[in-house]
Order: sequence, then C-alpha cells, then structure tokens
Amino acid sequence: MRAIAKAAATATCVGILRLLGISATSPSQSSVHGIGADMIVTSTPVYRPLAALRGEERFPQGAQLLLIHKGDAEPLVDGFAATADPELSFDGTTVLFAGKKLESEPWQIWELTLATRATRRVVAGDEDAIRPLCLPGGRIVYARSTAHGFQIESAALDGSGVQQITYMPASAVPDQILRDGRILFESGFPLGSGSTPEMFLVYQDGSGVESYRCDHGVARWGGRQLSSSDVVFTHGATLARFTSPLAHEVTVAAPRAEYAGGVIETVQGEWLVSARVAPAKHYGLDLFDPAHAVAKPALEPVLARIDRDLVQPILVSPRNPPNHHPSALHPWNYANLLALDARQSRDGALKTAPASVRLDTLDAKGNEISLGTAPVEPDGSFFVQVRADAPIRFTLLDDKGAALRQERGWFWIRRGEQRYCVGCHVGPERAPENRVPAVLLRTTTPVDLTGIRGANTTKALASGGN
Repeated sequence: MRAIAKAAATATCVGILRLLGISATSPSQSSVHGIGADMIVTSTPVYRPLAALRGEERFPQGAQLLLIHKGDAEPLVDGFAATADPELSFDGTTVLFAGKKLESEPWQIWELTLATRATRRVVAGDEDAIRPLCLPGGRIVYARSTAHGFQIESAALDGSGVQQITYMPASAVPDQILRDGRILFESGFPLGSGSTPEMFLVYQDGSGVESYRCDHGVARWGGRQLSSSDVVFTHGATLARFTSPLAHEVTVAAPRAEYAGGVIETVQGEWLVSARVAPAKHYGLDLFDPAHAVAKPALEPVLARIDRDLVQPILVSPRNPPNHHPSALHPWNYANLLALDARQSRDGALKTAPASVRLDTLDAKGNEISLGTAPVEPDGSFFVQVRADAPIRFTLLDDKGAALRQERGWFWIRRGEQRYCVGCHVGPERAPENRVPAVLLRTTTPVDLTGIRGANTTKALASGGN
C-alpha cells in the first residue's frame, strides 16, 4: 500500500511539473522531497554564467524565479519582466533578487516577503545592479555596472549608505559571504587585467583584498562554502574544492558534466548542483553524493525543463548569519603598506636583491602612470604611503632601475587602510619571520607615493596617522 501511495503521489507531482514544462522521474521526485526544504531556482532560456565578468548580460532571453514546493513549481514574483539571483534572508522570511519591472529597464535589487509576496525596491539607478547577498547588520552587497565593468558595492536595506567595495578596471561579481565575514567574489586573473575567471576575497569594507589561493591557471568560478568550511567551485566540466590545510585546490570526483556553479549542500550532506551533459542541452538540477563519489560517481536528476536552464538554486530555510567585520579604516585620503620581504614570492626568491620599488596606477583614461619609487632595505622590507581607492601595482627594480619582478595584475588599498604583506604574492601558507623589518629600524615614516602633496596628508602625518 505504501508503495502504491508513493507512486500515486509521485505521478501527481510529475504531472504538476509538466504543466510548466518541467520533468522529473520517479527516483528524482523522491529526491525533491528528500532535500528537506522548498527551493527557489532561476529558470531561463539561456544562461551564460561568466558573461558578467565581461560586463555582458547573463540572461539574454530573460529569466524567471520559480518556487519549488513538493514538486509544484510556480512563479515566485508577479508583475516583473525578468527576475533572477535569489538570496534568502538569514531568518528565511524574505528574498533579495535582481529584477526588471519592464524589459527596457536595468536590473535593480528588490526584496520580496515570502508570506505576502509583496515586493519593494532596495537599490535603484540607471545601471544594472545584480547578484545581491545579505550582510549582517542590515546591509547587502551587490554588483553595479560601471564604465569599467561590474563593481561591488554595499548598502543598507533601505538603499542608503552606499559604499564601493572594489576599485579596479575590470568586473567583479560576488559569489557568497563566507562564515568569517569576507566576500567571496569572481574576477579575471590577473586581477584587474586578465580574463581567466578566478576567485578572490575582500572584507566587507573593501579592505584586505587577496586571492583565495595562488595556484592560478585554470578558470574557476561559482564558489560556495560548505558546512566543513571548504569552498566548492567549478572549472566548467569538473568540480574542485579549497580546503583549509592545503594551499592548492583539490579535485572532486564528480561525474563528467558541465556545471553552472553555486553548489548547495543539503541537510543530508548531498550536493544540489546545476548541470548539463552537453553544451547543446539545458542545465537541470541534480543531486550528487560526495561521500560515495568513488563508488557511485553519478548525478541523480531532480528537476529538468526541456526548454529552459534551471540555475542558481537556493533552499528556503533559515541559516546562521556570517561574522560581522568591524572596519578599522580611517578617514584619510591615503593608505599605508609595509612589505616584510619583497624578495620572496610564490615563484621563488629573487636572485638579485631589489634596490627600490616603483608604484604604478591608472589615470581616468586607463593609462598607466608612475607615482614614484621607494628604497628597498637589504632584508627586502619597504614602507610606503599609497593612493587609496585606486588601482595600484608594484614593480621591484635593481640598482640600475631595471625591472626585476612586477605584479601581473592590479589591486587596491582602501582609504585609511594599514596593511602589511609577507612578500610579493607569497601564498597564505608562508608566515613572516619573527624580527623587526629593517625599514622600521631606519624610519617609521612611510615614503609618500600617493602623488598627493596636499594638506590632508601632511595633517594626518603630523597627528600620528602613519
């Protein structure tokens, strides 16, 4: 009797799904119920997961958010020409999303109350605003289109207090807020100048930007943090993960498929993935059991639509908020950077000792300009004051002014940030030597490479701002 009842219930759910062009087999329908929560998913004729990194449209033929409840799929939002990018609030009562009331309008950030389906606009403007994520303390982050591609901003839930997070001549799109409070985002590598998708980290105030790992090379995107604190991401045709003990990625024994990214971990420990078996097919939702990946490397179909991609799944369930990051920035027009040993690098130590370091930036037209040089001590240390909230890049020079090593990409330091680095792009596994850098034994005043010779800098230095 139980088997007959289960089969009847499954047939009913499958019938409802097919009304919307969604298909599910008998095994996959039991998986829908086994996930343990309702789902929200973006349905779209065409999904281009990396288009935003090029400043382009990810949904060229529109998109619609669907609510999946016990196999019943229905539109989540009424009265919109397009909706996408769902993000559930920490208490599970509201949903942030990117939406367009009219097809001719730009993407904007909206909030929907699940109990009433009422919507209100959070972020408005003449440019696209996409990929909203919840921050603790009643703030959100999102990506806004600019002349230099998408840049990440934060704002209060009423749209006030907008703060720019990223400062570079290339797109940056947020993926997730990690439990430690940092923003996991995608951009091209080398940062600010390259086109290979890579993942980076930055604090909620835009300080401390860095690569998640330094084993760059293969395109990776769509990162999501698991309960283990590992971060799972995709290379497109494969999945991989970052785990705390290792400074390089670890391959996941997942079935061969094309993955859209954004893995969701279920309460049973399985992974809900958006995947397709070939580029000509559409992305569907599947379950993958990483605990039995070697013995049973298979995707179990959950939901599919014959004419639509199903991407960006989220579970409708309360979750713990990430840590709040208290900002230590100061209201200055510059920042300070201390390098402990610029001779060190993930590419190996320099054989020729650097004599000086040059700081470059970009002007308003994107032209590279030099802001000057500072001496490098025999132990590789230097201490400089740099221009804040602008793309910067260091080049190490020998005693004749020839370049020994140059950063391949650009990064930024926030206004009032005080930052130090171990070496030139040294991996996170390298700890600094327990000694006072030679530059601080010589002076505690940084070399001014801001290109700003104004009263603000002088006043700040006089008050001990260095």
